[in-house]
Amino acid sequence: MLSSGLTLIFSMMGVLNFAHASFYMVGAYIAYSLVGLLGFWPALLLAPLAVGVLGALFERLALRRVHKFGHVAELLITFGLSYVVLELVQLIWGRTAVPFTPPPSLQGSAFTFVQHPQLGLSLVAGAAPASLCAAAACSTFPLTRLFMMGVALLMLLALWLMLTRTRVGLVIQAALTHPEMVEALGHNVPRVFMLVFGSGCALAGLAGVVGGVTFVTEPNMALTVGSIIFVVVVVGGVGSLAGAFVGSILIGLLQTLPLTIDGSLASALTQAGLKITPDSFGYPLLRLTVAQVAPILPYLLMVLILIFRPKGLLGTRED
Repeated sequence: MLSSGLTLIFSMMGVLNFAHASFYMVGAYIAYSLVGLLGFWPALLLAPLAVGVLGALFERLALRRVHKFGHVAELLITFGLSYVVLELVQLIWGRTAVPFTPPPSLQGSAFTFVQHPQLGLSLVAGAAPASLCAAAACSTFPLTRLFMMGVALLMLLALWLMLTRTRVGLVIQAALTHPEMVEALGHNVPRVFMLVFGSGCALAGLAGVVGGVTFVTEPNMALTVGSIIFVVVVVGGVGSLAGAFVGSILIGLLQTLPLTIDGSLASALTQAGLKITPDSFGYPLLRLTVAQVAPILPYLLMVLILIFRPKGLLGTRED
């Protein structure tokens, strides 16, 4: 969800928004404030709109002024914005986590995996009976995660339809490659870019609302996801929505599946017949398990992508 908004901004404007995760955090906190007044579902609609307006104002008042100085100036001003947003969030909502809980309709489990010794693996809708889980291994899938998956897929479909099947999408794409021609046809190119930036920030705000009720809403939530979304965009392909989807799935699997593997190079070499002892060369590295190095695997993949395919898996731009 985050990488799609970041991809939209970069593919349409060429701006690498370093403060994208900050808009994600702002969306969560605005929704938290609105939930007490209006409820969760109105907040789910209004919070992204408020974040989109803030993003559009930032583009109009600040980012547009430095656009002529190139990518470095844009990166620096968005980098500075991330620090300003962090301080403002801490001043308004405090430095500790806020109790942003999902509504009753999203609480509980969507389904339960049951591994029974005699019956094998089965799937139970909702929560499995306690008597069944007492005799088997049960693993629940939270309803909030299913809701997040659904919103992410709807977001991807809506973006693809807008950019490829609507007049607005054609104007947006033409404004990037042929701005003079678009202006000659009567369209306001700066306004188009402002709307694109605001829309990308609104998508980040929507991700913040869903992520806020699924995870923890606290000032470090932007830092938690800030670096990994750039990895997703680079691996999938800068400027490609399909690449952002494929990259997010790939990085998600690369972050989670290795956590279940306790093997290491030392154990693999030992099974191959080699004698590995604490005195062996490189033993501190050889004894690291796959689960221990799992957090750095996405970044290693990004390095390999930058070396062998700089435009990413499905990207078309080299910059």
